[in-house]
Parts: sequence; structure tokens; C-alpha cells
Amino acid sequence: MKRVIQFKLNGVDTEAYVEDNVTMVNFLRQQMHLPGTKRGCGEGECGACTIMLDGEPVTSCMMLAVEANNHDIVTIEGIAKDGVLHPVQKEFIDKWALQCGFCTPGMIMSAVALLGRNPNPTEYEIRDAIAGNLCRCTGYAKIVEAIGAAAEVIRKGV
Repeated sequence: MKRVIQFKLNGVDTEAYVEDNVTMVNFLRQQMHLPGTKRGCGEGECGACTIMLDGEPVTSCMMLAVEANNHDIVTIEGIAKDGVLHPVQKEFIDKWALQCGFCTPGMIMSAVALLGRNPNPTEYEIRDAIAGNLCRCTGYAKIVEAIGAAAEVIRKGV
């Protein structure tokens, strides 16, 4: 059965028809043509599909698209503003915090959510925030460094 859902997607009021059983990751990639959200394990374990639902990180493989109705969804495509990368995106590049890149969108989304609620996290808080995101290339040290650097940029308002 198809339903109409209304939600905000990356800041834009959106209406879409969606099947009841379609996961959010598949909806975003296939119907909304937003491929930045990666499909990983399909079981909510790897974090590659992390998006924000009302400002909180969620694994979109474990969420049905119909659950987005009347909510605010932000994907990796929606965090840059006016062509300017979000500080977390910029620091991932500057600090070489990516290797194969598969985990990167989910890591970045978890980091953006963390910094949205805590602009001055400790290393432990950073590591805790990304604990649900698995990196196949074991790039965690650089990832943590990049998130810490992004926090500093955000605090300084640069």
C-alpha cells in the first residue's frame, strides 16, 4: 500500500508517495535520488546509513520511510550550506579522516549531531558518539581528530 508522507528533507518541505514496507535508506537513495546515505549491513550495526531525524542520529536501514511523516530529516547532502562544507566535512578532508569513504557519511552525520548538542566534547564523548559507526579501514584516530578540530572551528565561529 502506498501512502503520502509530508516531511522536511534537508530543509525543504517535501511530499512523497511511499510503500509501507520501504526502509528510509532505500527511499532516500532510490526515490529521492540522494545516494550519500550508504546501505551497509541492513541491520543497524554499521552506521553507514546514519541520518538525522529531528536532530538525532538514526540508522535509516532500521526506519521505515513512512515514519518520516511530519518529521525533519537531514542527510549528508543537507549539511553543507550555500556550497560551503560543514566544518565536520571540511575537517574530515583536512585531517585525512577518510580512506575508502564508505563509513564517512554516517560518521559525519553522527559527529554533526554530537556537535549540535555539545560543541565542546571530550575525546571520550566523541568516541562514544561514533561508537555505532564502523570503519572498515580502522581510521578512527584521524576521525576523532577531525571531529575535535571541527568542534574547535564551531566554537570559534569560523
